Amino acid sequence: MREHWNICATPDKITLIRLSTPGLFTAMLRHIQERGIPMDTNLKTSIWQQFGASIDYLEANLRACPDDLWTAALWQTPDTKPEFAQFWYVVYHTLFWLDLYLTGAEEGFAPPAPFTLIEMDPDGVPPERVYTKSELQTYLNECRQRCHATIDALTDASVARRCRFSWGECSFLELLIYNMRHVHGHASQLNMLLGQEIGPQPSYVTQVRTQVKN
Repeated sequence: MREHWNICATPDKITLIRLSTPGLFTAMLRHIQERGIPMDTNLKTSIWQQFGASIDYLEANLRACPDDLWTAALWQTPDTKPEFAQFWYVVYHTLFWLDLYLTGAEEGFAPPAPFTLIEMDPDGVPPERVYTKSELQTYLNECRQRCHATIDALTDASVARRCRFSWGECSFLELLIYNMRHVHGHASQLNMLLGQEIGPQPSYVTQVRTQVKN
């Protein structure tokens, strides 16, 4: 009689357990195909150490911004509305796409209240009011939690998922890296403005500092 084995996958090893019923073997294979085998723990830890550091860097600059620079412009672009270049809006833009990219698709995404989908409308008008530092801090905390949970749940199957946007197509793993670069790039712009206006500001974050519990 042919023997059947159960494949039990953990982040550290794959264990084979003998099964007595062929149907259970088929069910286990289907489970692995649908759910995927967890990625190596060291790889997920490394991704979070750097992605979390980018979020921490963004937060440090958000917190360091004085009230009189909250609506200061980072750049001058005649073809766009001035609000889109202001400190508070750049923070919002960064958090909006951080949140959206963690889902892997634009379809069905909606940011939490009081935020809107203006970032997905190329002809959109600025929000009716300036978002407060407290509102954006809360959103950042939520995004950090979601980012950590997303990375912690990665599998070989999920990182290979194809993601499509107007700017191109990539795997979910590449999208995570793109997302991290986007967060860090805007955090650096905010840091440069603060440095130009009020002197040395939050230093570069090399590894994540904020502990997150799922």
